[in-house]
Amino acid sequence: MKVLVLMSSAVSGDAVAVCGNAARQGIIDGRSPARLINVNDFDIKRCAICNGGWGVCRSEHRCSLTDSFAELQQMFSEAEAFAWIAPTVFGEPGEAMKALFDRLRRCEATKSGDKKSALRGKPVVCVAVASEPSEDPLTCLVQMRRWTEQLGAELFDAIAVTKKTQEYQLETIHDALSRMCTYEPPKRQELPLSAQRGRRKPKRRFKRKPSRGKSGSQ
Repeated sequence: MKVLVLMSSAVSGDAVAVCGNAARQGIIDGRSPARLINVNDFDIKRCAICNGGWGVCRSEHRCSLTDSFAELQQMFSEAEAFAWIAPTVFGEPGEAMKALFDRLRRCEATKSGDKKSALRGKPVVCVAVASEPSEDPLTCLVQMRRWTEQLGAELFDAIAVTKKTQEYQLETIHDALSRMCTYEPPKRQELPLSAQRGRRKPKRRFKRKPSRGKSGSQ
C-alpha cells in the first residue's frame, strides 16, 4: 500500500514534523512504502474563484492556476492511502493545507458518473496538532473529517495532539499508520454448504378456524 504523508510544517523539527516522522515510521513498520512531503515547500496559491464562481475545475477537474497544484494532485491519484497532518491555527487546519484542499475539493469532489475522485475509497489518518495551549485540535479534526467525506475517502483514524499529549500520541500515530497498512476488513462468516443444506424451513402454521355450532329446531 503506497501511503502519502502530507504535512504542513512551518519550521524544521516542529511538532507537525515530529508527527509526520512518526507516521512515516509507522508505515515503514507496516511494510509499506511511504512518501513524506511538506505542503509548505510547494507553491500553492489560493483558489482564484474563476469566472465569478467556477472554472475548469468543475468541467475538466483540473486547476487553471500555474503552480505546484497539478503535481500534488497527481500524488493524490497515485497514492493508495494517506496521512494528513495539519497545524491547528484559530481552531482550523493551517493556511497552506486549507489552500491545497480548497482547490483539491473543487477538482476531485465535483467528479460524478464514470469519473470518480482520486481519493474514492482510500483510507486516511487525520492528525491535528495544536502547538499553542489556546488552540483546540478537535475543531481542526472536524474540518479534516469533512474533507475526507467530500473527497470520497474513508476515515481510518482521527488523532488530536497537544503539547501535553504529544509524547504518547506519537506512539498512537505510529500504531495507527502501521495498522492501516496491514488492516484487512473482517470476512463475512457463512455456514458451510453442508450446514446450509441441513437447515429446514420452518413449518407454516395455520390457524384453526373456530367451529360453527349446529342450529337445532325446538
